[in-house]
Amino acid sequence: MIIFTNQRVVVKRYVVRLTDKEREKLNAMITKGKSAAYKIRHAHILLKADADGPNWSDEQIAKAFSMHFKTVAGVRERFVERGLEGTLNRKKQARPPKLPKFDGKAEARLIALSRSKAPEGCARWTLRLLADKAVELEIVESVS
Repeated sequence: MIIFTNQRVVVKRYVVRLTDKEREKLNAMITKGKSAAYKIRHAHILLKADADGPNWSDEQIAKAFSMHFKTVAGVRERFVERGLEGTLNRKKQARPPKLPKFDGKAEARLIALSRSKAPEGCARWTLRLLADKAVELEIVESVS
């Protein structure tokens, strides 16, 4: 689809075409206001970008909802590639950003240590004492 805006030609690679059912779902989500803010924002974007509806440009949508036009373009692209559910729900990470310091075996040793008698001069184990002892016993390399 080709759109002329501000003396330049914009070619839309990702054209949003909503079904009646999708439109109803998005309108209900906006009306109720019970969803996460980003989902409501994405619903507004999709409804305004609908080629069979208002068919607003990315710049118009961005200005109307106070966001960057690249956000609008990203939502439009996700809708075409992943569908409605893929656009409204965030993608799960394949793995956490940082791997945990303690695996199951190390965690079991730490729990056993915490249930043992506290060092002399201490009434009970503190997190700092447990961390120092875990490094001393080489359960883990470092921990804070």
